[in-house]
Amino acid sequence: MALFGFGKKKEVAACGCGCSANDTEDTKAECCPEICEGDICCIKVLGSGCKSCHALYENVKQAVKDLGLSVEVTYVTDMQEVMKYGVMSMPALVINEKVVSWGKVLKASEVVALLHKTGF
Repeated sequence: MALFGFGKKKEVAACGCGCSANDTEDTKAECCPEICEGDICCIKVLGSGCKSCHALYENVKQAVKDLGLSVEVTYVTDMQEVMKYGVMSMPALVINEKVVSWGKVLKASEVVALLHKTGF
């Protein structure tokens, strides 16, 4: 019966922030314990290292600076790590381990709007 996937254990995706917690609702609080409703714990820019990806990274850093946030913006170029998010078009923006934009370079003002939209 293993031919059709019966009897196989389900794979659980690991959290992308490096804390090794599983990405389920029960462990979201373990992943980023400092997250309260509406807080932002991590921001990532996923890219291949191209000019567009660098531009998004700089725009996100500028938006975070403009808002006065104390969140570090991480630039992820490791393709295995990028594939964990299921993103096929880069650059991509991840806020609190959720992909919020992909395939375009956002201006700093657009990033600010996205941050407000996600609950900040």
